[in-house]
Amino acid sequence: MATWKQITEANPMHSENYAARWRNFVAEGRDIDGEARLVDAVADRGARILDAGCGTGRVAGYLAARGHHVVGTDLDPVLIGYARRDFPDVRFEVGDLETDEIPEGNFDVAVSAGNVMGFLSEEGREPALANIARSLRPGGRFLVGFGLNRGWAAPDFLDTAARAGFELQNAYESWQLDPYTPMSGFLVAILARR
Repeated sequence: MATWKQITEANPMHSENYAARWRNFVAEGRDIDGEARLVDAVADRGARILDAGCGTGRVAGYLAARGHHVVGTDLDPVLIGYARRDFPDVRFEVGDLETDEIPEGNFDVAVSAGNVMGFLSEEGREPALANIARSLRPGGRFLVGFGLNRGWAAPDFLDTAARAGFELQNAYESWQLDPYTPMSGFLVAILARR
């Protein structure tokens, strides 16, 4: 499958179209905060939260508005530009989860929503997960969700996550916590740093 870098190199307007898509969802009255509500529910008040692959900042902005200290990182400078404009009180940094150091660290919770995992390169998957694990305090949790139709099957993802330093706490097939089954097309995993 194509990575985000490959997609944006092939179509320079992809990031702008992606940002417009989310703005349209808001204008249509769609609920775009399901992932953020779940993260808020599992995090202590005032938690330190990493939004890994934050895109336009919708999850980070929601969590910051509820009193959390949030740092968002994304490899796409166009999306980071929207995030900084829309949520000026949140720290957003351009960075590649596969190769770049995550700013700050010692996070209580990390979240990766919006299919971020499905856009990683195959060789960058384990380094990205290890990078996220290192950014968490011991016992910190990582809530991650992505479609399984992008070439990363759930068993392989969970094996890779274990090698990167995570333990599986729970697996679901939606951000509404529907039970995960082998037939599920989407995975939401709650992992803890060992």
